[in-house]
Amino acid sequence: MGRSGNYITQLEGYKAFIPTPLPPSPPIAFDEDLSFLLDQATMAVGKLAGLSAVIPDPDLFVYLFVRKEALLSSQIEGTQCSLEDILNPEDETDSGTATPQDVEEVSNYVKAMNEGLSRLATLPVSTRLIKEMHATLMTGVRGSSKTPGEFRHSQNWIGSPGSTLMNAAFVPPPPAEVDRLMSGLETFIHAPDRMSPLIKAALIHAQFETIHPFLDGNGRLGRLLITYLLCMWKVLDQPLLYLSYFFKANRTEYYAKLMGVRYQGDWEAWIKFFLHGVKESAEMAVNAATEIHKLHTRDRKKLQNASLTATALVVFEQFCREPILTNAILLKRLDSTKPTIQKALEALISLGLIREVSGKKRGRRYAYKEYLDILTRDTNLKVG
Repeated sequence: MGRSGNYITQLEGYKAFIPTPLPPSPPIAFDEDLSFLLDQATMAVGKLAGLSAVIPDPDLFVYLFVRKEALLSSQIEGTQCSLEDILNPEDETDSGTATPQDVEEVSNYVKAMNEGLSRLATLPVSTRLIKEMHATLMTGVRGSSKTPGEFRHSQNWIGSPGSTLMNAAFVPPPPAEVDRLMSGLETFIHAPDRMSPLIKAALIHAQFETIHPFLDGNGRLGRLLITYLLCMWKVLDQPLLYLSYFFKANRTEYYAKLMGVRYQGDWEAWIKFFLHGVKESAEMAVNAATEIHKLHTRDRKKLQNASLTATALVVFEQFCREPILTNAILLKRLDSTKPTIQKALEALISLGLIREVSGKKRGRRYAYKEYLDILTRDTNLKVG
């Protein structure tokens, strides 16, 4: 048996990969590079976890970071959607260019993230939780016909368009093995050990993607699983660490490192790649959150020096929570009138804090542009 598993010829003639249970044997070899990366990644995550101590409203960043992660993770799977398309679900205007199904896929990811984290209070990461969140993720979108919330009962494979079981780049375990393998993965998740939670998360993510237990949605759920684990283990109090941007930017290497585990049992190379992603992602999150906090502080001081109505101040705080809003949305949320809100918007425009971005006479959309620029550096969003 290979270090990570073996290809086993099935009765139908194709070869499917069946992974060995975790942890790897022989154990992970800690060379100087791996130890250094682990230290760096751990420190970066520690700084991210400490954000709540220095930033007054960490929930503000959680709200937007979850949506950004949902967007990036869905883009990896080919969803054509922008952050603008998903920021205002209560906006009934034709606000974006994505199809309703694209928006629904990203919205489902946000819902699965929030529901999964909420469920952790009573249900730890388990096959039951994974199935429940898969149902949330896949219901009503592409792949919804492929048994959402159920482990697959047929063989799947990974490869270029037109590939078959016989020439696929990778064939996961046959369906009869999935329950056993996922049960083994759950056992490893909860096994008492002294393993670094970051390394353990790396092993679990790779094993989950290798098992590929669902007919669709495995990539998105595998990325959600990382966040669930780190929050369950109290590595993070808030879901602020997301690797989808790193995986998207390094997609070729990501898949190559996973295949290296499967073919060569090279867990060490995969873990180094994963830790590098954790370090980079944590640092990006800290920098973005710090930059946003400084921006809001600067602009609040600008407002204090201007003679503005109380409504204008309240409206600005709404833009600090969501950088794209409409008069209609603000009217729903605030105890005010349409002319009063419009006057407040015009005051914020005159100070250069927001701008109108739709170019329309009706259903206008207003953006806190500097805030939006920070949030959308790594996405496809373009705002006028």
